[in-house]
Amino acid sequence: MKFGVSTFLWKSPFTSHSFDLVHKIKGMGFDIIEVAVEQQELIDWVRLKELIKETGLQATVSGAFGAERDISSEDPRIRAQGLKYITDCIKIAEHLGSPIFGGPVYSAVGKTRFITEEQKKRERSWCVENLVKIGEVAADYGVVVGVEPLNRFETDMINTADQAISLVSEVGSPNVKIQLDTFHCNIEEKNIPDTIRKLGKDLLCHIQANESDRGTPGTGNLDWIGIKEALTEIGYEKAIVIETFGEVSEEIARAASIWRPLANSSDDLAIDGLAFYKRLFS
Repeated sequence: MKFGVSTFLWKSPFTSHSFDLVHKIKGMGFDIIEVAVEQQELIDWVRLKELIKETGLQATVSGAFGAERDISSEDPRIRAQGLKYITDCIKIAEHLGSPIFGGPVYSAVGKTRFITEEQKKRERSWCVENLVKIGEVAADYGVVVGVEPLNRFETDMINTADQAISLVSEVGSPNVKIQLDTFHCNIEEKNIPDTIRKLGKDLLCHIQANESDRGTPGTGNLDWIGIKEALTEIGYEKAIVIETFGEVSEEIARAASIWRPLANSSDDLAIDGLAFYKRLFS
């Protein structure tokens, strides 16, 4: 098992001025830096790749899905922008050597409405149409796209693993799989270990192992022993990543409802969270 942490814990957006995080994350003892791509034009991707290689870290890549990157939008212009953004992020993932690009790729975070079944069908159709294209791009670049269910307060489209399984099955691409965030699972799933078993090694491509309150892993009410046992049972040997938020932008604060500090400091959360991971999975 390899342990990682998201740049979201310290910076939003992550830019070339944030590159000191690469050495910090390595110095803390992590194996992986998860790069959150909010504004790709603010990052020198060539230099970032060099830094990651110099430190011996590995990279994973995650997305940020605002209203202008919604592949299920009624507006064809916005759908096209979302498709281009995801395509760009797949190319970034390939450039950095990341096996995955993940996030709520199907919609915009914070898009929560009561809509008709007909509207749901239309939006799903646009979503599937674009995910089929995304699956083809991902295959070309050797990257897996991880569809991440979010809790009901952040999206009205994909809240549960069962819904994600249905969507991924409809897309039918071996390069479109499912990633889980245990914070969201704690709200929406009946039993997180059983959810992991249901997905199995073939469908589960990535884990963001976050606490029930998005704070330091190991300090909340999650069934961490059960999660570990389920991951061991299915033979999961990929990344375990802390993805929570420290210095948040206004957009991230609104989308994820982050209104208070989640730990004494971002550094403390990272150090204590990694120590917990190592004890749990030892």
